[in-house]
Amino acid sequence: MQLESLEAANFRNIISGKIELDPGLNFLFGDNGQGKTNWLEAISILATTRSFRTAKLQEAIRFDQELAVIDGIVRVSGEITRELRALIQERVKQFAINGKRESVPNYLGQLHALVFTASGLEVVRGGPEHRRRFLDESIIAIHPPYSATIAEYVRIVKQKNALLQTARDEEYSVEKTAELLEPWNQQLAVLAGKIHRWRERVVERLNEVLEKHLFSSEEVSIRYASALEGKGDLTDYVPLISERLQRRVQAELVSGHSLIGPHRDDLEITFDGHDIRRYGSSGQQRSAFLLLLLANISVYFATRDEYPLFLIDDIDSELDVDRIARLLEFLEGKTQTVVTTSKPNIIQNLGTRGALFQVAAGAAKPL
Repeated sequence: MQLESLEAANFRNIISGKIELDPGLNFLFGDNGQGKTNWLEAISILATTRSFRTAKLQEAIRFDQELAVIDGIVRVSGEITRELRALIQERVKQFAINGKRESVPNYLGQLHALVFTASGLEVVRGGPEHRRRFLDESIIAIHPPYSATIAEYVRIVKQKNALLQTARDEEYSVEKTAELLEPWNQQLAVLAGKIHRWRERVVERLNEVLEKHLFSSEEVSIRYASALEGKGDLTDYVPLISERLQRRVQAELVSGHSLIGPHRDDLEITFDGHDIRRYGSSGQQRSAFLLLLLANISVYFATRDEYPLFLIDDIDSELDVDRIARLLEFLEGKTQTVVTTSKPNIIQNLGTRGALFQVAAGAAKPL
């Protein structure tokens, strides 16, 4: 998988521009605030339909404009190419393949990109929701229909929460609440079983390829931690969660929220057996996040027989020269990589080959 070219119009500070990308390493360099990250964000949106900078794509539309457009030509294998388009308006976002508009589930999988950014470090440093999202995105990359499973699960939980809040406010009895919850809990249990199986499987596969000592002597390990651990047989998950849902009706009624399900699970990340979120240094946390992304790349390749893109924002502020060198050496010959930096001497010191682009006022000029 290779992104041959990227074109953007009215996107952030990019009025209109196009870049032809090298199949290996690409460096975007320039002063801060010139738009290097905007090009990276455009690639991410084209690949994932989402931005790594904002939850509202409309915020990326250039000031005083009504429409932003991102186009890309992707080479899949041999001479096969696809034309992808992301169109962003105030209340609409559309995605198209070869000129045909597609739903997000159908669009996903045409181009896959992994992103290393400062905000992405929340996977290691932040709350469980960041790690659950990381796992879910890892699954969607290799099995796009999983996105529909997650969306339906989120819908069911929202509906159930609304019912629980009404039941609490109206002071329903536990018996009445249990009766009303039954159809929602039945759907929730089935979907939860699918999510649990997929997450456990992807963690197992990530562990199989995790380069545990690539950046340091400490051993990094991951483990999927179900909130139902110690409550019964997790290998028979659907009956277990069904039983717990019935047992916890009163507690859910009191709280007004759904307390049981994979939306309460976590991914444990440790180094030499210690919780990296609590005890890891900044360098160890960065290394752990990188290892997770690299493992993700390996799982994707093993499943799809092609590599995703790898996007690294502001590489010199997040990684030291030694880690950068090890990372780029690991990626060489594997992924198409796009890196931003404000320090061109980083490029010279690494002695890397690839394409160089100087970014100023949103425009990317090849050198």
